[in-house]
Amino acid sequence: MDLELLRELCETGGVPGREERVAKLVYATLRGHVDSLETDPIGNVIAYRKGSGGPKLMLAGHMDEIGFIVTHVDENGFLRFNPLGGFDPKTLTAQRVVVHTASGDLPGVMGSKPIHIMTEEERKQPPKLEDYFIDLGLSKEAVDEKVAVGDVVTRERAMVRIGSMINSKSLDNRAGLFVMLEAVRRLATMGHTVELYAVATVQEELGLRGAQVAASRIQPQIGIGLDTTIANDVPGAQPHEAVCKLGAGAGIKIMDSSVVCDPRMVDLMRRTAQRYSIPHQMEILPRGGTDTAAMQRFGQGAITGCISIPSRYVHSVIEMISEHDLAAAVDLLVAVVADAHTLLA
Repeated sequence: MDLELLRELCETGGVPGREERVAKLVYATLRGHVDSLETDPIGNVIAYRKGSGGPKLMLAGHMDEIGFIVTHVDENGFLRFNPLGGFDPKTLTAQRVVVHTASGDLPGVMGSKPIHIMTEEERKQPPKLEDYFIDLGLSKEAVDEKVAVGDVVTRERAMVRIGSMINSKSLDNRAGLFVMLEAVRRLATMGHTVELYAVATVQEELGLRGAQVAASRIQPQIGIGLDTTIANDVPGAQPHEAVCKLGAGAGIKIMDSSVVCDPRMVDLMRRTAQRYSIPHQMEILPRGGTDTAAMQRFGQGAITGCISIPSRYVHSVIEMISEHDLAAAVDLLVAVVADAHTLLA
């Protein structure tokens, strides 16, 4: 696998509504491997590969990562912000960020009140988003010259190897996007029956917005989402709370709080994994959703499922996945697309 592509995807900033830098990578990766590439009005990148007369199949891997938007510059040049996507506030302590401005990117840090001067009551309380501010290390005048309300902010963290694992910010969902891109490049050498639409979607973290638009336009009969899921296989977690485990293979989603996957798709994925000895595990996620739900509900409705990449520490800058699971997800997606037309036979 092209893990340098994964690194570039993870380290490139792209919050909901501002995914254009990631979209450029998608274009560069798929150009020459598909029959057409276009960007729709909301910002989705739609790659199309002609099949041999089969049903329309839509793949959806979202490009956006959680981040922030600047709402205020105070009298000392510190920035206040609103979140773009869901955050656990404690993950923000002592983190670096990047503010994306019209004149260029500015490094900054997440600041908060020092524990040394907190009251006893403040120390007992969990942190809140409003406790944090962004410090650019610049004067008020310099900040006013460079930063505007509405500028977006991403978290700063490089992709690294930790043991046998891959660790980075934004693996949700650059890992799922990577699986889709790798699979499409491989399918270009194989051929397939389905009419294949691989969609790099926008604004998933704000409510599956891009996937809703794409599904309404494409009207797929079959849909497959690519996203991360929870690997709660850590100390203190009970076995029934794990959802998935790192290193146990690709996740085949049965349901999450946004979708109950079509049993025909779940069965096809399971049988395909068994047939080709692809490591896999069954996934039921109590809370959380993916673009899979949008493909199921919008357009004409579709037979939908999702291939998941197990991840520890989701929605933080130290998300962790297994290369073994990533490879299994690519293998499974390629094999399922090859046989997906049989769902409507």
